[in-house]
Amino acid sequence: KIFYILNELFRGYNTLMYRRGEKVEEKLLIKQAKRGNKESLLKLVMIQEMDYYKLAYVYLKNQEDSMDAMQDMMVILYENISKLKKDNSFYSWSKTILVNLAKKRLKENNKLVSLDDIKELSIDNIYTPTEDSLILESYLSKLSENHKEIIKLKYYLDLDYEAISEILDIPLGTVKSRLSIGMKALKESMGGEFLE
Repeated sequence: KIFYILNELFRGYNTLMYRRGEKVEEKLLIKQAKRGNKESLLKLVMIQEMDYYKLAYVYLKNQEDSMDAMQDMMVILYENISKLKKDNSFYSWSKTILVNLAKKRLKENNKLVSLDDIKELSIDNIYTPTEDSLILESYLSKLSENHKEIIKLKYYLDLDYEAISEILDIPLGTVKSRLSIGMKALKESMGGEFLE
């Protein structure tokens, strides 16, 4: 029994040290990137590459546009990383830039995704739209952009309130309020069919 307890403690300690090691490495990469090291900046982005891609894809619904937005983000990050004041806010800062680029790209392309335009795309074969998801997407399209955006960030990407607040640069209370109002409107429009 004592061996089991020590083993669990050791495993927990190793996990903690591994996480601390990741944080130390990220801090080092951020410092190097701020000094102009392109490779360090690239490594930082690659650590959360899939998160960036999913975030861009939620807005752009297109692989090429999502990848282009990520490339544009890299250019902006490289040109402006020296201005980053808090090193621990690198990921929220960079994701805010990506969201703004995605929104700008949508405006420039004047893209409106309608049900007729939805194709069965996948994110590395992880996500394939089903009939239910297409129905949900049609109900979401009836919501305001602010409410739809919050719902997608929360439930498609599983971001917490604080992350959404930082990415969209809005107060935490606004995030919670928009989510509550959006979910209520979604539930009403669906007639309680899928949500309970």
